[in-house]
Amino acid sequence: MLTLALSKGRIFEETQPLLEAAGVHCAEKPESSRKLILPTSDPNLRLLIVRASDVPTYVQYGAADFGIAGKDVLLEHGGEGLYQPIDLQIAKCRMSVATAKDFDYANAVKQGARLRVATKYVKTAREHFAAKGVHVDIIKLYGSMELAPLVGLADVIVDLVSTGGTLRANNLVEVEEIMTISSRLVVNQAALKMKHTALQPLLAAFEQASQK
Repeated sequence: MLTLALSKGRIFEETQPLLEAAGVHCAEKPESSRKLILPTSDPNLRLLIVRASDVPTYVQYGAADFGIAGKDVLLEHGGEGLYQPIDLQIAKCRMSVATAKDFDYANAVKQGARLRVATKYVKTAREHFAAKGVHVDIIKLYGSMELAPLVGLADVIVDLVSTGGTLRANNLVEVEEIMTISSRLVVNQAALKMKHTALQPLLAAFEQASQK
């Protein structure tokens, strides 16, 4: 039995065509099911529905044989114990810095300056500003990131941006793109050796489907 760790939402929806390319169908959707372990049309494959930020951990410790996680999540996790063979080119967006329209970002990121940054991507934000020689006070938030500059909690936020609609609706502007983000296939290193025969056809089908 193989176990694939996935998160609800966009990643699950965009993974379905990859599964179908491998001849696998999921009868239930996590949004409409209370189950956290979902069977598939392949009796040797089940889906584990977990938080996006937990996917690498489940795979690292072998609770799942493989999983799909965003590059943003993998950077924060560190990637220990994971083999990352395929960029699936799904759930694309970008990691960016955003702030209030009237904030002078160019002046604020001069070398030696100090900045208050609200984000849940602590490692990524710290490394980005360290490379600029900017000292940062990180304020870790898990949601409603856009509020932070509006109420004076932080000077800027570091967050994922897709269309930018949420930023515009809250009178924020994207001032710097840090990196592009997409979702990757990650595999438990022990499973890759012990279950190679079972895993390989799925990995090959995923890679082929992601290149179309």
